[in-house]
Amino acid sequence: MLDIKENCENRRPRCSILSGVKVPYISRLVNEWWARIKQIASVVRLKPFDEAAPENRSKERYRRIALTSITAIFAKGIGILTALVSVPLTIHYLGTERYGLWMTISSVIAILGFADLGIGNGLLNAVSEADGKDNRDAARRAVSSAFFILTAVSVFLLALLFSLYSFIPWQRVFNVTSDVAVRESGPAAALLITVFMINMPLGIVQRVQMGYQEGFRNHLWAIAGVLFGFIGLLGVVYFKAGLPWLVLAVSGGPTLVMLINWIREFVWLKPWLFPHLQAFNWETGRKIISTGVLFLILQIFAIIGNSSDNIVIAQVLGASAVASFAVTQKIFSIVLIVQVFSIPMWPAFGEALARSDYSWARRTLTRALIAGLLISFIFGAPLLLFGKRIIAFWAGTDMVPSSFLLWGFFIWVFVASYGGILASFNNHGHLLKKQIIFHGTASVIVFSLKVVLARKGIEGVIWGTALGYCFFSLIPLTFLAYRSLSAGDRAWHAV
Repeated sequence: MLDIKENCENRRPRCSILSGVKVPYISRLVNEWWARIKQIASVVRLKPFDEAAPENRSKERYRRIALTSITAIFAKGIGILTALVSVPLTIHYLGTERYGLWMTISSVIAILGFADLGIGNGLLNAVSEADGKDNRDAARRAVSSAFFILTAVSVFLLALLFSLYSFIPWQRVFNVTSDVAVRESGPAAALLITVFMINMPLGIVQRVQMGYQEGFRNHLWAIAGVLFGFIGLLGVVYFKAGLPWLVLAVSGGPTLVMLINWIREFVWLKPWLFPHLQAFNWETGRKIISTGVLFLILQIFAIIGNSSDNIVIAQVLGASAVASFAVTQKIFSIVLIVQVFSIPMWPAFGEALARSDYSWARRTLTRALIAGLLISFIFGAPLLLFGKRIIAFWAGTDMVPSSFLLWGFFIWVFVASYGGILASFNNHGHLLKKQIIFHGTASVIVFSLKVVLARKGIEGVIWGTALGYCFFSLIPLTFLAYRSLSAGDRAWHAV
């Protein structure tokens, strides 16, 4: 007993339990965590901080990130609730092949995300930079230039669609065989593409709200859009209308809500940003396009690597095989909670870098990456353990995935969460070009792995995605981000 006591006195940190230090140590730890929780809670408020005081700029960024994240959680929750009802409802209403057709058409729409030439993301960067420099005129020129460029692109692509519609073998594109699916494939695809094109110029309101770190406004409107679309879905199912009407109802509701949001933002809240031809500036437009092209390249690579799953499966294994994969993918997408705060961090990083606030950027990036991995485990583990039972109850026993597929999506949640946070920082300045090299290489490798591994089963598709991006994109981009922060911090202190 004496030996233990003497040993504890010589090595007190390791023997705190025996020496009686345990209670004060735990108390101090609890106090530290409680102080940190109160510090985080102090920024969650509706009233903005006075940014005239430099010490409040950090608090204001966190406030906007917090509000945007909270509303995003509510929006995601509404999406989850509607999906819990709509997915099994539409599967039973449409059948396996027609539901797979709908999911494949949605993947094609994701591929068309490059149609805006990356201008939306270029506008977001331009607005966040203008906000960091307190320059309203620059923001006004950016908004007007982006709006009229996107309107022209949208009109051109719609004209191209309607001129080529009758020449496209839609049933072959989507690899469907039943008479109903063949008959509905063309009209359903055309309707969804049309709505998408209408959304292109209207979508600048989302980029402006995100650029000003006011994504919480966008999320509140998005909730209304989801509810409108869900009501439309219930109406179509009740009246037993076809897939084209279902596509129009589900996509048309959010478009109507976005139009209302657009009018409110540019007429009442920020009238100086209302698009005018007089504010259109070719130099500003050229800069947005040049930045947008970089984002366009990233989007193309992301589509090749991330949005090609259902298309690869449909072509290799048939449209019927898409359904089981899509249901598992949808339920794991629900737990990507990290995205609710990684997306609002994008403009926050842009504004901070514009002010050369590198210490805030480094501190926030590190905390976010650690928190992202922890959150991914907390929300992903239950689906790994109980995913089969949940999917069997939710979508039916025919949709139950294999354990290997569940493990693949579990790893994918970590990769997607970490990558989203990392991209929110690397989407700025010279880092954007370097990101293209690593992410582009990884996307090509990932797509090749999908095509090869899909022949072994649908499980190979998600494993190819997760492992390919982890080793060929996330690891090198992490080194790139922190090396850039170190170089920027040294340059800032040298001035």
